[in-house]
Amino acid sequence: MSLDRSEIVQLKVAISALQKIIATNARKATGARPKRLRRSGKELSAFRKMLRIERKKGVPVPVLAERHGISTSYIYQL
Repeated sequence: MSLDRSEIVQLKVAISALQKIIATNARKATGARPKRLRRSGKELSAFRKMLRIERKKGVPVPVLAERHGISTSYIYQL
C-alpha cells in the first residue's frame, strides 16, 4: 500500500496533533504544576524585588507567572 503525498501530510498533521494531546494529558495526570510556596520575611521581599527587576527588563508576565508558579494578577499588583 502506497500513500499519496497529500495523505502523508495529513498523517503527519494528525500525528502531531495527537502528540500534543498526549503531552498535555500527561502533564495534567502527573500534576506538573509547580508546588505553591509560602514566602515570608526577607525571602518575600527579595522575591518581589526580583520580580520587579525582571519586569523592568521586559520579561512578559505570563512567562514569569509560569516560571515561579504564581498568578499573573499577583505580578500586576506589584
